[in-house]
Amino acid sequence: MFITTAKCEGIGECVKACPTDAIRLIDGKAFSCITCGACADECPNKAIQQNKYGGFVVDRAKCNLCGICEYICPVNSIKIEDDTVKGICARCGLCEEACPVNARIDAFDLIEERQLKFLEALDFAVKIPKKRKPLKKEVKRTNVITDPEECIKCRRCQYYCPTGAIIVDLEEEGFCSECRICEDVCPVGAIKDTTIDPEKCTLCLKCMEECPNNAIYTDDFTVKIRKPEKELEGVIVSCLNCGLCASACETGALRMIDGKMRYDPSLCEECEEKPCLDACPVGTLRLGSDGRLKGYCVSCGKCVESCDIYEARSFQEVKWDGTVSEDCISCGTCAEVCPKDTITLKKGSIEVDFDRCILCEKCGIHCPTDAIPKTTMRKKSIKDGFTLIDDRLCIKCGLCMETCPEDAITKTPENIMVVDEDKCIYCGACNNICPAKAILFEREFSLSK
Repeated sequence: MFITTAKCEGIGECVKACPTDAIRLIDGKAFSCITCGACADECPNKAIQQNKYGGFVVDRAKCNLCGICEYICPVNSIKIEDDTVKGICARCGLCEEACPVNARIDAFDLIEERQLKFLEALDFAVKIPKKRKPLKKEVKRTNVITDPEECIKCRRCQYYCPTGAIIVDLEEEGFCSECRICEDVCPVGAIKDTTIDPEKCTLCLKCMEECPNNAIYTDDFTVKIRKPEKELEGVIVSCLNCGLCASACETGALRMIDGKMRYDPSLCEECEEKPCLDACPVGTLRLGSDGRLKGYCVSCGKCVESCDIYEARSFQEVKWDGTVSEDCISCGTCAEVCPKDTITLKKGSIEVDFDRCILCEKCGIHCPTDAIPKTTMRKKSIKDGFTLIDDRLCIKCGLCMETCPEDAITKTPENIMVVDEDKCIYCGACNNICPAKAILFEREFSLSK
């Protein structure tokens, strides 16, 4: 909850800023809803729900103004006025920003892990937040990483990966990427530095069969290599070794053993649905022509070994302490897509439960502003969406206007909030911040090239 310190001078700016009237002055000090959740627990219509920020919002479409929340509130914060339930904190953080003397603070940041454990052990009357402060300070895993500055997208690593765990998508096909695979497979050593010696070449066509880019062709009994006019552009994506597929596997065919992925196809045959395919955050896991899974990294290091000139592939320990850049717009996309429910939104930032996070990077892959760091080149962008503000539920707090990064929401002279679809990027920031659940919102993601 947000609490008031001894610095409070009773100025009242927090009271003015609170969109849900959850703060009031008592004896010159600011007091507010303690987000204990008692109102949500006792609401007979389940109209009060906890949001992704840890606060609570009222679904006015479900609320019948029965008044039980007002009666049950332990701090007498809730009241019903103008057919609207007020006094419930949505943890939007506007009060903290508005206080000119910094007297309002987020108490969640002050609670030590030992205090949380102590309260839980005593089954204390104060309800502990569901998303408690994690015991770990960071999360880490080890896998093979591609250095984008060194990688030329030649597909050499993809060719030599025994499980197909590397996918290189090039914008243009049919041109030599200097992967040197033709040199490796030529039985007579007729190819050197992407140049074919016609005197040595026996026209066995092994190079043409093995070329991953289909850049080798024949012309009047001569083997030639089609060279690109410019540098090839593309994306290389490989298994993150996050173990998300193993968690989704219902038969135990995929397992993480000593930090390395292992697969038993005999167990996989028992599964028809293959939920592991949908679980893969980067899309490398797929079914091969033989019906067996491919696209999972076994940490053999063959890709590292084959990238002998550019050294763009290497084993690395990846770490993340939950830090995001200033580009974070609190849109809630990360919390929405997280398969382990580890992310809690904070205004302009996020909080990560590292006890559950497996560093699958789905949050970074889907983040519309790239505020979350990631190692993979895989990226999903918002393709399309729908945003509409229901005026029957809107309480005119203006939080959606303030939080919208594109200034796509405005208020009409009739005091109605409207969305400019030409400006809206369907990030979801307004939907997450709305304390009244007045925003109807949908969106679709697609792979970025």
